[in-house]
Amino acid sequence: MTPISAVIITFNEERNIGRCIDSLTGVADEIVVLDSNSTDRTREICEEKGARVKTHPFAGYIEQKNLALKESSYPHVLSLDADEALDENLKKSILQVKENWNADAYTMNRLTNFCGKWIRHTGWYPDRKLRLFDKRRGKWAGRNPHDRYEIEGKQTIQHLDGDILHYSFYTIDQHIDTVNKFSAIKAQVMLEKGRKVHFWNYFINPGFKFFRDFFLKLGFLDGFFGYVIARNSAHGVFLKYAKLRDLHRKNASVETGNSNHAGR
Repeated sequence: MTPISAVIITFNEERNIGRCIDSLTGVADEIVVLDSNSTDRTREICEEKGARVKTHPFAGYIEQKNLALKESSYPHVLSLDADEALDENLKKSILQVKENWNADAYTMNRLTNFCGKWIRHTGWYPDRKLRLFDKRRGKWAGRNPHDRYEIEGKQTIQHLDGDILHYSFYTIDQHIDTVNKFSAIKAQVMLEKGRKVHFWNYFINPGFKFFRDFFLKLGFLDGFFGYVIARNSAHGVFLKYAKLRDLHRKNASVETGNSNHAGR
């Protein structure tokens, strides 16, 4: 049987981490938590439930997950976020994989709970994730805050039955706060990549985002919360470009100031 290390990164996750660790019982051969100096009971809960806890200041989602991989004892890793848990069908699928590991990596669907409702449309499901892999074959990559695990070279990937249960937001305010936070991170990443902003980005991109999620992705079938998610997500697109414009403006002001200073 192939031993598996479950790896989780945390920061002030006392509300979620216990459920996450409990779902790994009987599946993971060790549970490793890399914590970013939580100030609540996160670390205490992890240790009470038998997890091995390491601490490292937050370095970015991608960077933190790669650091966490180095702490795992086994090459075969199951990666979860603190607000996620395995459902029973996914547990069974992973146990079968442990009996016969015959791929480079495995994907699984993620089902998100938003304010108490499971969201099955709106672009949020099936939300396929690659979370079970041989860490010797790849690394975490992508763009913060959206990370993904990338396998190097030729790859064989299989899909597992069952869902990761994602307890994302307990209130609409939490979603709005995250949209605001992530839009700032995305704007900074776009700036570093030299992306420009045009006036139509404030209108067309957010409008299409809402139309896609609420209509094309059947968000209306998720009812009121489908509408809320589509509206908030569209607003996040607007904020991303508005903040990118602001960053360009600030950089231009700094460059002008430096130029004036150099000419004196």
